[in-house]
Amino acid sequence: MNYTRRSFLGAGAAAALIPPRLFAAKKLAGLKIGVTDWNLQKAGKVEAIALARSLGFQGVEVSLGRTPVGDKLPLDNPEIQEHYLREAKAQKFALAGTCLDILHVNFLKNDKLGQKWVADGIPITSKLNARVMLMPFFAKGALETRAEREYVADILKELAPQADRAGVLLGLEDTISAEDNVRIMERSKSSVVRVYYDVGNAVKYGHDPVKEIRWLGKDRIAQFHLKDHNGYIGEGPIDFRPVMAAIADIDFAGFANLETASPSSIEDDMRRNLKAVRGFIEQVQGA
Repeated sequence: MNYTRRSFLGAGAAAALIPPRLFAAKKLAGLKIGVTDWNLQKAGKVEAIALARSLGFQGVEVSLGRTPVGDKLPLDNPEIQEHYLREAKAQKFALAGTCLDILHVNFLKNDKLGQKWVADGIPITSKLNARVMLMPFFAKGALETRAEREYVADILKELAPQADRAGVLLGLEDTISAEDNVRIMERSKSSVVRVYYDVGNAVKYGHDPVKEIRWLGKDRIAQFHLKDHNGYIGEGPIDFRPVMAAIADIDFAGFANLETASPSSIEDDMRRNLKAVRGFIEQVQGA
């Protein structure tokens, strides 16, 4: 489509008449707030669905399990998967994603089992209609060297076509910078390999979440984790208002899942953190 200078300026003048609040509200309309099943203390348990819904969340992120059953992931079981789907339908509730938490045991960077688990986790995630599979890289599994990052990228290059066919995004959650994550993504040569952006981890490992979220943009982020270290959201070192503003600015649509501790009680603390996040969203919409 061709634009003249006059039409461009006219469009700009028309846009200027629209209150900023409407822009922000529209952008954040696609953001959904979910919660991790492990922080509900129901990792890999279908009961997490009803609990998350009762607390006011819009989805739950499902653990695929750290202890294999034979040579399979715990959720690599058609009966269990059907149970999840029936319960999600009954509750009219979303399965917001899966977490391949067994990569905390079998590291993708140096363990062939890790590669098997990624391949096995993709069809489970697809069956659950969860769309995003988180792949963690922490502690001894952290991607500390360029060689490790390139090795993982090459594995993902092999597995990405399977994920693409299944409609599953592969989310990198790790300790490294946005730039290093993008290098992995580019080497994998697939748009299904994206960053699973954890705001709390970013700050912990010395990165600027506001700057990185804006730089990455919506097309390179699979999903978000929201947490303020071990404290309540909004009461720790992280200023969540500019974080939510950055998410609004990139027009991200999808889930941001609370991965927050509960020093008091799960029900009370989860409601408290959800209320805080909703409050920050309202502040951005009202700005």
